[in-house]
Amino acid sequence: MVRFALAFVAVSLGLAAGAPVAAEVAAVSETGFVVKHSVVAAADKATVWKALIAPHRWWNKDHTWSGNADNLYLDAQATGCFCEKLPKPADAPADQRMGSVEHMHVVYADPQSGLLRMRGGLGPLQGEAMTGIMTIKLVSVDGGTRIDAEYAVGGLIRMKGEQIAGPVNSVLGEQFTRLAALFASATTKPE
Repeated sequence: MVRFALAFVAVSLGLAAGAPVAAEVAAVSETGFVVKHSVVAAADKATVWKALIAPHRWWNKDHTWSGNADNLYLDAQATGCFCEKLPKPADAPADQRMGSVEHMHVVYADPQSGLLRMRGGLGPLQGEAMTGIMTIKLVSVDGGTRIDAEYAVGGLIRMKGEQIAGPVNSVLGEQFTRLAALFASATTKPE
């Protein structure tokens, strides 16, 4: 948990790498923001979908609560979960259960159309009285699949939208760039 929050702080202080070219803060207010990303993966839509729903393959471990991306999973069906297992500490009692974190829950998943929509607050937004909707659309294009992602956040956020939009944009831009990079000739493409 601390690692995940510190990674967001590092980005907000400008200590992490810059956002990919295809990232955009599309709207921002005191109570919310919208970020958009568009990257092209050099693979067909079905192949990109399979990778998309396997976040352990592309999500940066520095933006997990456990520090290990292998603990991430995504059950791509309505009421499914983009979640993370929190392993028991080595010194935990034998009857202690493993912990878990819901990053987002799935409200729409259609592999045929390439649409995945999830609701939730990522990272430090999880503890806020807000709603975040992430819509990911896969579009077949010449040479591969364009991954269009939009994360719209609004509600009572103790951090101002202007303060958190940039860091969230950078972190999500990194994740979608990593997804596209799974395929040899991935490129970024501005909207």
